[in-house]
Amino acid sequence: MSAPLRGAACGLAAAALFGLSAPVAKLLLGEISPVLLAGLLYLGAALGLAAYRSIGPATQEAGLGRADAPKLALIALVGGVVAPVLMLLGLTRVTGLTGSLLLNLEAPFTALLAVACFREHLGVRAVTAAALVLSGAAVLKLDSGPLGADTLGALLLAGACACWALDNNLTQTLSLRDPFAIVRVKTLVAGLMNTSLGLLTADGPLPSAGFIAAALGLGVLSYGVSVVLDAFALRLIGAAREAAYFATAPFVGALASFALLGDPIHWHHGLAMLGMALGVLLLLRERHAHEHVHGALSHEHLHEHDEHHRHAHAAADPRGEPHSHAHHHDPLVHDHPHASDAHHRHRH
Repeated sequence: MSAPLRGAACGLAAAALFGLSAPVAKLLLGEISPVLLAGLLYLGAALGLAAYRSIGPATQEAGLGRADAPKLALIALVGGVVAPVLMLLGLTRVTGLTGSLLLNLEAPFTALLAVACFREHLGVRAVTAAALVLSGAAVLKLDSGPLGADTLGALLLAGACACWALDNNLTQTLSLRDPFAIVRVKTLVAGLMNTSLGLLTADGPLPSAGFIAAALGLGVLSYGVSVVLDAFALRLIGAAREAAYFATAPFVGALASFALLGDPIHWHHGLAMLGMALGVLLLLRERHAHEHVHGALSHEHLHEHDEHHRHAHAAADPRGEPHSHAHHHDPLVHDHPHASDAHHRHRH
């Protein structure tokens, strides 16, 4: 499977797991406060990933280094702590429908930031595909009922989406490192801080052990496995295209709400599905290729000896492929299909 297809599979799987979290979390909110639930979800993700790493096979991925610490700290703070708090504060000031519509701003914010500040590129087909997916996400939320808006609440929710957009793009710049390590740090910081805040602000009895276990379990899948898959998607296809695939999460959430909560399905759900399906199909069929220049570059990441990795090895470098070690890229000019991954940030 090509890198763009693997990236699409990871992005869609991440969206599906995250989309399932909304209806399941709604079942838990009767027993757990929103802030404490957010903390337990992230804490469950951190514990699940730590358990996997302790019993799973040794990783061949490039590890995190001291130079990565500032970005990693910003990712954990902005995406794991500030964004959820802004979201929770905003949701207290607007209706659920308005909140759902505004939270869809994360995808266009991510794509705009990727193109404007992080040297990604979207062609006409990719822009059209992303617009179809985002339109489907918006139509999906257009249920009947008053919108009810509060200016400060809307700004808080938009701020949360902007924080997650920055988180996505910063994570993409670190995506050549071990995704499990990146997500473990982010979820542990967010889990500890939000759980502590939830316990400090709790005004009633603590939830039962069963509900806590359910929240932790949901966090493993929807905030652990999902975010790791999303990190792989960011590595393979860039933040702008990842945002379009991840925007399918509301549709999965709607189907799960129908199955778990009995929420009705209306005609516009079918319209949303059609728009999203067409958008995903366009992205999967996108072929972006042209002659481009790779400048000289030295870095470390997991790789195989493809056309981008023709380099000599020292005696201490690992054998077998794929493997990870510090290596140098000589300047190269060639033409092949590619996405805006870490090796393809060039002018168009």
